[in-house]
Amino acid sequence: MEYSPPPLFKQGPSALARLVFFVVLAIALLISDARFQTLEIVRGVLGAGLYPLQRAALVPRDIFMGAADLAVTSATLRGENEKLRAKDLLLSQQANTAATLAAENTHLRALLQLSQHLTTQSLPAEIQYDTRDPFTQKVVIGRGAQQGIQNGSPVVDENGVIGQVTRVFPLQAEVTLLTDKDQAVPVEILRTGLRSVIYGTPKGDTLDLRFVPISADVQTGDELVTSGLDGVYPPGLPVAKVVRVDKQADTAFARVVSLPVAAVRGAREVLVLHVQDNVPPRPADEPDAATAAKDAKAKKGGKAADSKGTADKSAAKPGDKAAAEKPAAKATEKAPAKNAATEKKSEKSADRKADKPAAAKTAKPQAAPGAQP
Repeated sequence: MEYSPPPLFKQGPSALARLVFFVVLAIALLISDARFQTLEIVRGVLGAGLYPLQRAALVPRDIFMGAADLAVTSATLRGENEKLRAKDLLLSQQANTAATLAAENTHLRALLQLSQHLTTQSLPAEIQYDTRDPFTQKVVIGRGAQQGIQNGSPVVDENGVIGQVTRVFPLQAEVTLLTDKDQAVPVEILRTGLRSVIYGTPKGDTLDLRFVPISADVQTGDELVTSGLDGVYPPGLPVAKVVRVDKQADTAFARVVSLPVAAVRGAREVLVLHVQDNVPPRPADEPDAATAAKDAKAKKGGKAADSKGTADKSAAKPGDKAAAEKPAAKATEKAPAKNAATEKKSEKSADRKADKPAAAKTAKPQAAPGAQP
């Protein structure tokens, strides 16, 4: 006797069938979103809808941090105040020097008729929380597309480069930190001007300066700043400082380990830069000098071959006529000779025929008398 549950407790398809269905559906959604960005709008709507819940979830943390700030002792505040005053004095001196250098730079550019291509605008933002992926170095800031944040914008603090905006939502944006293993920044050594590219590492604690020849002049303590050749990062932003240089004879490139100048993991308030590149568009690709010379030689060779072939054809026409006339002349010379030989043969045969009857007639009378006896 088979046992079957009452109709009230029937649950439809089996658990395995539902598991297979939802797994296939999840894989299909992942592939479609990765290749065709089909869920980008849904993601934006969900991000905007969940933003109030996120802010509400962060309220306890904000209250706790506010209470901790209020509990700071007066000694700590005095120490920080003295440090800030010393730093303010140093920054004021650097600002005066920078103003003098900027005026001199403007004068030299006007003298050389050069224009400033990069115009940088900044927007302050606050880091809200880290992403949930433990294998990436990413944070989320409280500014989005509605506040003018653009994808690819560099993010800095008062010390240097922090990272780059890699995803923008309506009210938030995701920033990939400088120490992420997939992040690359074009830099140059401030002391020598050597340009290269700096990458993050899988551990996320150091930076790797790649593609540096083993014969390059790189020393411990060299400062690395953005080169500005990519059109994304403005030139001159502090990035890192070299801490170790390993040169081995069996490799073509040196291993240069650096540390970021800015507090990548300790920053709270940052600036999002929007770089406007006014450089004119790149001209169409033109062949180099060697390729142009080869093409010119090939064209000249083709023309020479064509003219030579035409001359050969024109020179071959009279020769062909003469060659055709020679066999004809030989044939005409051989034809009379053959006719003459044929006529001689016919004359000889006629003479022989004419001589035979006469010889027969003369022979018969002589044979008769001899035959009578």
